Amino acid sequence: TAAKMATATRLVQRLRNFLAGRDLQAKLQLRYEEIAKRTQPPPRLPVGPSHKFADNYYCSRDGRRESLPPVVVAAAHRILPAGAQAGRESVTKASSLSFLYPSSDTAVTTAGKKPVTPGPPLRKWEISKDEPYL
Repeated sequence: TAAKMATATRLVQRLRNFLAGRDLQAKLQLRYEEIAKRTQPPPRLPVGPSHKFADNYYCSRDGRRESLPPVVVAAAHRILPAGAQAGRESVTKASSLSFLYPSSDTAVTTAGKKPVTPGPPLRKWEISKDEPYL
């Protein structure tokens, strides 16, 4: 047995139809159940990283936190240090690539900067001191 839809009483239906100037029940929006069913089957989604029960924090679901800037593995030319790095030696010799570049000027830059995390850093949470029962 199908569940009966909630409807207004006959008196309210006639009053509503009279005030609207037409029969409002004659043309319902959800009248073609054989074409578009009202109840849909549950979706079949592929299992992803958000389906884990543990270690599934909301802040780690952001894809921008997963991406990193490109790392320079080898450079064919020397990169000049900029600003405060000019005093330090930011260019090292490439000993493993000496067979590719026989010149002693070959260098590989070191990735000294950490990737940028979007958003400001989180403040430490503190429990309120004015509520003694917490």
